[in-house]
Amino acid sequence: MRFALHAALVAAFALVPLAAPWLGFVFTLVLAKGLAALGVAILLRAGLISIGHAAFYALGAYAVAAMSENAVSDLVLQLIAATLVSALAGALIGLFLVRYRGIFFAMLNLAVSMVFYTLLSKMYHLTGGTDGLRVDTPTVFGAVIDRDTLEPILLYGGLALVIVVGLAVHRYLKSPMGEALPAVETNEIRLEYLGIAVPRVLLSAYTLSAALAGLGGGVHALLVGHVVPDLAYWTTSGQLVLVAVLGGIGGVVGPFVGSFFLEIVRSFAVIYVADTWNLIVGAGLLVVIFFLPVGLYGLLDRAVRRSAK
Repeated sequence: MRFALHAALVAAFALVPLAAPWLGFVFTLVLAKGLAALGVAILLRAGLISIGHAAFYALGAYAVAAMSENAVSDLVLQLIAATLVSALAGALIGLFLVRYRGIFFAMLNLAVSMVFYTLLSKMYHLTGGTDGLRVDTPTVFGAVIDRDTLEPILLYGGLALVIVVGLAVHRYLKSPMGEALPAVETNEIRLEYLGIAVPRVLLSAYTLSAALAGLGGGVHALLVGHVVPDLAYWTTSGQLVLVAVLGGIGGVVGPFVGSFFLEIVRSFAVIYVADTWNLIVGAGLLVVIFFLPVGLYGLLDRAVRRSAK
């Protein structure tokens, strides 16, 4: 039944923008933020809350912008660069941060992201300062395309990419390294007694989570066509944690469900109740925390299982 649920979600995601084309932009943004939230969810499985992953999201976006400015216009190369640069930064920063737990880990991530935000804002000659950088429409395997063609490519290409990445992350979570993450939260000392190197487990998770955030940031940059320092601001990091918790951290699909909920609520609230969308999202988060410990995806999964009986 779970396969049928996933297939139905993918089909709905692919078909709805055909009936309402304006939702294509929103759905692509769902994919971009879902990728970053998936990275945050991986760390949450180990009990580590990162309030600074927007730094990697912004780093991926700025990597795409930098390549665009330097005439490297291929879409695939830009996304690969965004992922690799963020993964490298995650590996280097993670070497220092994975030694900490709890509030110290959260606050150090926040500090790193705010330092990065300040650098993006002040280094005008490189980053454009608070004005940001423009991202030109990329080429796709050498073919020149316009903006109207790019959006469907990002939506459906992004959906295919998310499926592939989701399967790879699912495989990672079922591997010994992935299975060790929940054990880090419950009994880290016992893992050490069993001969499992906890720092290596956490560093691999941190690097993977940074790579996912960078990939999401790259998609965001290509979609919006402009990057600004606010992508690295702490409120963006908070949104990624919110999305992961809303959707549920038990599997790969949860963060994308949470991202869908957040972006859809935001889009419709801007039209109908512009000043209350934070209230709606906050109320949704409270409901999830008190009544849905497995998140919105857990609610969908449970409903499908009951209907099958």
